[in-house]
Formats: sequence, C-alpha cells, structure tokens
Amino acid sequence: MEPGTPLRLALARLLAVPMVCAMSCGPSEATDTGREAATPTMTESHANESTSSGPEVATFGAGCFWCVEAVLEQLDGVADVTSGYMGGHVENPSYRAVCGGDTGHAEVVQVTFDPATIPYTVLLDWFWRLHDPTTQDRQGNDVGSQYRSAIFYHSDEQRQAAEKSRAAVEAAGTFLRPVVTEITAAAPYYVADEGHQDYYRQNREQGYCRMIITPKLDKLGLEQ
Repeated sequence: MEPGTPLRLALARLLAVPMVCAMSCGPSEATDTGREAATPTMTESHANESTSSGPEVATFGAGCFWCVEAVLEQLDGVADVTSGYMGGHVENPSYRAVCGGDTGHAEVVQVTFDPATIPYTVLLDWFWRLHDPTTQDRQGNDVGSQYRSAIFYHSDEQRQAAEKSRAAVEAAGTFLRPVVTEITAAAPYYVADEGHQDYYRQNREQGYCRMIITPKLDKLGLEQ
C-alpha cells in the first residue's frame, strides 16, 4: 500500500472497483468498539430550543464523509450537506493530500439546516449516534488525524451546546471508553471534489457502500 493511502481506497483497488466507502464509516452495532448501546442516550428535550428565523450551518467530522453525509442529508430540516475538509494548515487541499495526513485537515460534512425544524442539539444527537467518538484519530479501519471525531462550532451558542451535549453523553455512560471528540472553532472550509458529493446516492450498489452504509442506514431507521 502506498504511504498515506486510505484503507478504503487500497481495498477498492484490490477488488478492482471504483472508490467506495469501506470500513471507515465507523461501527453500526454495539461491539467492543466502545459503544455500550446501539442507540446512545439522547440529551434533554429539544422542543422550542431555537428562535432563529434563518438557516444555520453546522460542521462535523466523524470519519469517512461519505458515511456521515448519507445519514444527515435525510433529516427533516436539513437543506444541504456537502463533504469537504476543515481544521488544517494548507489552502485548497486535495483529497489525496488530506488522506496523506500531512495537511492537518479532518474529513467533514457541512450541514445547512433550519433550526426551527431541527435544532442544533438534535444534529448533535445524530452525530453521537452515527460514529464511534471514543477512537482517537480513527473510525473503523481508517486511521489518521483526518478521520478524527470533531465538532467545529460556528457560534458561541454552538460551542456551548456541543460542550453540554458531550458532557451529557459522558455522564450517561453511553460509551464504554472516554469520548475523544474535539470541539473547535470553525476554520476555513474546503469543499471536496464533485465525485465525493452525494457519494452514497450515486454509488449505492458498490460493494462497501452495500456492506457498510446501507446497514448503517437500516439500523438508524433511514432510507437506504
């Protein structure tokens, strides 16, 4: 394997198929991955939490952005989800450069949402559900800081909500190991190439998408 080549790409080459989402999507069931229950305990009620009258933006890193996008784009109140990179020190990084682990970026999704329909705290609940936040710089078999668990906040209100949500998850004992999710101010966001956008919907018949993302969506009660 070439240095810096993500496992999902290397395996795809071995199987002679196009790039597909492999084990980087994180766990989908309660195993020894640190998850105590298949569905983490939700934080307190979210009713009438937001008085905002316009759309807002949220940014999350939870491993393979193909997997995260496939989940969040289905939620009522989410207007758009794009895959890209944040948190690095290189301008306009390429996918391969990010995968090499030298740019400092995380693979992230940027979510445009209507807080009157889906409060930010509900997005945070889905964030905890869709990946394993207890593995440092890793999701599934993809290893590197680009796959770190991260919440990039766009306002002080988001920062406070994220910190409160993380504390609630830790206090509830949702996971068997400590949560390592970083909570950081949003940095410049770089949209990934078009081939990475809406990846699951465009490639759902590919092997690893069938093996990993489809079961994840089924487990979460979402459209496959």
